[in-house]
Amino acid sequence: MPTPEWTVEFPAAITVCDAGGTIVSLNEAAARVFAREGGASLVGRNALDCHPEPARSKLADLLRTGRINAYTIEKQGRRKLIYQAPWLEGGALRGFVELSLELPEDLPHFVRR
Repeated sequence: MPTPEWTVEFPAAITVCDAGGTIVSLNEAAARVFAREGGASLVGRNALDCHPEPARSKLADLLRTGRINAYTIEKQGRRKLIYQAPWLEGGALRGFVELSLELPEDLPHFVRR
């Protein structure tokens, strides 16, 4: 699966896996995030093999159920939002997409009515 043009230089990491967990697309930001693990050469590898437990089981569950998994992490002083959502085509589960967005320290929060 070629990486859609608009995502190549998008300023957040985008990783796409097929229904079996095989990584089919990484944008440039994702390749940088996963550089120590192989970067762009991860395309074609199974994402399940890249995760230790319990993350591996969580990922397998997402592939099986098509649920959304969203959380924040802090790593090396940087906060990120991780958003994993199903990749659907015609209502059929084709895999999942993971977005990893770096969050600014002063991220505003608004409550709108």
